[in-house]
Amino acid sequence: MNTLSIDVVSDVVCPWCFIGKRHLDRALELWRAEQPACEVTVHWRPFFLNPDTPEAGEPYRPFLEKKFGGPKQLEELWQRVSEAGSKAGIAFAFEKIELRANTLAAHRLIHLAQKVGADNTAIGGLVEALFAAQFLEGRHVGDRAVLAAVAGACGMDAEAVARYLDSAEDADEVRGGAAEAQRMGISGVPMFIFNQRLAASGAQPPDALLQVMRETMRAAATPT
Repeated sequence: MNTLSIDVVSDVVCPWCFIGKRHLDRALELWRAEQPACEVTVHWRPFFLNPDTPEAGEPYRPFLEKKFGGPKQLEELWQRVSEAGSKAGIAFAFEKIELRANTLAAHRLIHLAQKVGADNTAIGGLVEALFAAQFLEGRHVGDRAVLAAVAGACGMDAEAVARYLDSAEDADEVRGGAAEAQRMGISGVPMFIFNQRLAASGAQPPDALLQVMRETMRAAATPT
């Protein structure tokens, strides 16, 4: 079968996941040029980078300074991430972020888009918009009104999304998906899983992801 499935385990408040998403986009461009007949599906799976985040969020910078050892260490980290992001076309604006977000609602929004059958392009656009809202615009992606607005800008029914997010629909399923990632031994993101056979961890460059795609398809073509 000339098909490639990619499961992406990530969190919308993870800057390396944003970089990883951009790298995956580029790797897929290269893959489609190389294998135009291959059918590719991308499925986004939840991960809670900070599972203890209050539902209303909490101040962003103080949390990170405590987590990484102080203001100097945080600035150094942001510099490294910004340099890596610049190579992927991302101009991180960490200074705009006021609140550390609880991402259950954001993951539910992505889950909803996948559940209703949105195609890879639409879902990828939604995920991109959520990363942009967090890291470029400094919007609170734990706020359901913000999420509904992002969804509306991506072509979804904003009012229907708001009703969905105001309910508890699929919340347990999303939590279960994050728990499954932990049971699989995933402790950091992004994680890319190809055809449930091979995996690549971290924000690897496009060429590295492309190589794993090639290896995955070779393995699929090899008789067992």
